[in-house]
Amino acid sequence: MEFAISAAAAAAKKAARQVAKLSALQKNALLNDIATSLLAQTEDILKANDKDVAAGKRQGMDAAMLDRLTLTPQRIEAIANAVKDIAGQADPVGAISQIKRMPSGIQVGKMRIPLGVIAMIYESRPNVTIDAAALCLKAGNAVILRGGKEAIHSNLALAESIKQALHKHAIDAAAVVVVPDTDRQVMNELLTLSQYIDLVIPRGGEGLIRFVSENSRIPVIQHFKGVCHLYVEATADIQQALNLLENGKTQRTGVCNALETLLVEQGVAANFLPKAAAMLAKHHAVIHACERSIGYFADAQLADDSDWHAEYLAMEIAVRVVDDFAAALTHIEQYGSGHTEVIATQDYAKAQRFIREIDSAVVMVNASSRFSDGGQLGLGAEIGISTSKLHAYGPMGAESLTTEKFIVMGEGEIRQ
Repeated sequence: MEFAISAAAAAAKKAARQVAKLSALQKNALLNDIATSLLAQTEDILKANDKDVAAGKRQGMDAAMLDRLTLTPQRIEAIANAVKDIAGQADPVGAISQIKRMPSGIQVGKMRIPLGVIAMIYESRPNVTIDAAALCLKAGNAVILRGGKEAIHSNLALAESIKQALHKHAIDAAAVVVVPDTDRQVMNELLTLSQYIDLVIPRGGEGLIRFVSENSRIPVIQHFKGVCHLYVEATADIQQALNLLENGKTQRTGVCNALETLLVEQGVAANFLPKAAAMLAKHHAVIHACERSIGYFADAQLADDSDWHAEYLAMEIAVRVVDDFAAALTHIEQYGSGHTEVIATQDYAKAQRFIREIDSAVVMVNASSRFSDGGQLGLGAEIGISTSKLHAYGPMGAESLTTEKFIVMGEGEIRQ
């Protein structure tokens, strides 16, 4: 049977009305059953994922993309645990805030409500299939999941876990649509269905996100890339800064919260950079260094302006020595992508200035950029990271998939 995205979107809009009416207990029971179903079907999911990984290797997929694509028993367990974490969180839907009495006598407040139907368009990350479905359901939304062809077998296998749980709870299966057709035309049509879909969240490479942003008739959450900086300020604890650099750059290179640029204040460069060079050499990192830092590295390339803009997503990093705090901020303001910035410092005043003056979605003091993740920041999981400020900024959890309506309570007041 041929898949029709317009019909699927119409069905999702209808299902969204059912999901929006579910109680917190009903949603949490559904999510816990999705987690249980995932674990029970681990073997089938891994077999499907093996097909995608094998195809990716045949097609010459790079190491970062392969890492994002690959599932293991441990990763499936982590995905299931994230779903359980989401189930354990407070329900954002129905929360009432800002109640105040007006001079007229009426009481005015705001109540959180679902957005409706969310469309996710993503590449190579099968975990997004579950994370996005769980967060959307928690927030009372339906979701349409359009993954890339490179993960199609994995995504469809994961969808079975969701279908089983929806069926068990007598919830319309159209509440979670995993698009089985990876043809580009399906995505193009999806982006026109503003009568059914309330928000589009693209997650993947910069090319995909720009295409979606430029072609969608539906509001889009944007996150073009993650050029994350570590700034080693003059008072930094050297070992602490080294640990932040090693974890942020080398733990997983193909993720958007990995470090891409190292800024080192000149007063600490002679002490810090030789140690950083030795550590990065151990990891066989490719270094793009400025003229003031290149001499500290045995085999570095001279950096040019393109390196300060680069999201390498590889064992590769740009290094620059800066004169002072102001120069570091100027660099980040010019080249940052609004994702995550880290300062290593023992100067409380500088730390506070960094937090106030850096305008990125996540700003950290003496903590690894790898914590810039919905799960690590207490969201259970994330549906994406917004660097566009409207209507969310930073990692997006269930609350970011709701909006607010005004509620007014009176005792027969009329306007004079």
